[in-house]
Amino acid sequence: MKKLFLTAAFAAIAMVGVNAQATGVEAGAYVGIPVADASDGSSINLGATVGYYFEVIEGLKVGGIVGYDHFIGKSGDDVIIGGTTFSTDAVDYGFIPIAASAKYNFVPNFFAGLDLGYAIYVGDGEGDGGFYFRPRAGYSTTSFDIYAFFKGISNKYTTDYGIYSTSVSSTLGSVGVGAAYKF
Repeated sequence: MKKLFLTAAFAAIAMVGVNAQATGVEAGAYVGIPVADASDGSSINLGATVGYYFEVIEGLKVGGIVGYDHFIGKSGDDVIIGGTTFSTDAVDYGFIPIAASAKYNFVPNFFAGLDLGYAIYVGDGEGDGGFYFRPRAGYSTTSFDIYAFFKGISNKYTTDYGIYSTSVSSTLGSVGVGAAYKF
């Protein structure tokens, strides 16, 4: 399913570029506060993306992005059992998002955008990755964008214990700010 989705996303991006005027590469970074299921075990969300956009009509750019997204785990509470203190380890979550992206300048210098795709899990612990979405809005110039966003990644994994297995689904989200430089 992952391969089919990624192939379809890249094909759609390539077809859009056939008749569109290229507008270029953008690279950026962001920081967010974990929300939803991510707030239980993560203290901060950091990431970086690289994208390529084509202007299909005046004000509307479409393209694709790829990046790295990292949720930094919280240190757990110490647990005292029989006079011995045990510390719980923090678990980090890392993802490689691959997504189709669109940005629309509804008035000069202000835009709304949406990234939709798949986030491949590459972090510590267990996970498979899943659906990725990131709506955003911000200020845009010819050289850079500054934006606010909400991001969500569905993460599902199955743990096999021999005689039984469990499946866990979670949504890792964050709310934050970012900036991108336009080359």
